[in-house]
Amino acid sequence: MVTVQNITNYDKEHPTAITIGTFDGVHIGHQKILRRLIKNAKLLDLKSTVLTFFPHPRMVLQKDADIKLLNTIDEKIKILESLGLDYLIIHPFTKEFSRFSATDFVRDILVNSLRTKKIIIGYDHRFGRNRDANITDLMAFGSTLDFEVEEIPAQEIDEVSVSSTKIRKALEEGDVETANKYLGYSYMLTGRVKKGKGLGKKLNFPTANLFIEEPYKLVPKNGVYVVQCTMGKAIVSGMMNIGFNPTVSGKEKSIEIHFFDLEKDLYHQKLQIDIVARIRDEHKFDSVDSLKIQLQKDKLTSLSMLSQ
Repeated sequence: MVTVQNITNYDKEHPTAITIGTFDGVHIGHQKILRRLIKNAKLLDLKSTVLTFFPHPRMVLQKDADIKLLNTIDEKIKILESLGLDYLIIHPFTKEFSRFSATDFVRDILVNSLRTKKIIIGYDHRFGRNRDANITDLMAFGSTLDFEVEEIPAQEIDEVSVSSTKIRKALEEGDVETANKYLGYSYMLTGRVKKGKGLGKKLNFPTANLFIEEPYKLVPKNGVYVVQCTMGKAIVSGMMNIGFNPTVSGKEKSIEIHFFDLEKDLYHQKLQIDIVARIRDEHKFDSVDSLKIQLQKDKLTSLSMLSQ
């Protein structure tokens, strides 16, 4: 997959079959649409292309929107690449761009810049300034500007919408099993390891403190989770705590991962943590010794879950 930053950088050599959207989560509903796009592109000898925008339009148009997304832009690129797309075009979303008329968007961007010959899009898709154009308008443009529009029916779009809502709700409630079912993969947190207070080491459970740079990334409910991380060619398992470490009077929220059977300096490394399951809520224990006993139980629980 070729990732292109900004529509103007597309080389125009290849005509495209395209779909447009934010595709947050790239979940099983999205994947169904994208597989259809790829199949159509191959049949028509076109390049399968996703046009998406960053920042998310709500971040730009609704400054007070406390939006939480399922993917960072880098995570989205990685997932889309695994599906076998030809092109991912990420265009900067600005207030100026939002003022493009429907005619200008279709003519200048879809037809002249991206050489679109087929668009696969939802029945409820709206575009142009103030989102005043719909799929009927898009089909009318297609008849005069020589591209075909394939409508994704209401049932499939509703499934996509419900999935996104359910995934966010499930993660906020700590229901990783439901989230992963709708995603079709393990929910991930990607960040860099920063230096912590060394409390885990004192408990004989040294941890990597994960710092996520993107404030819009949705972090699941506080608690203890079973996780895995690919390091080189190896998959390393562990357990992760999201929360405030109340037993030792923690003041700041942290994401800490204890990897099993790993002795390695991970400071400053960027890690992708795949969340397999949730073990329990975060608790304040009567003593540090009680916490150590619980951590040992958590480790046994994690290993049992991973062996199933």
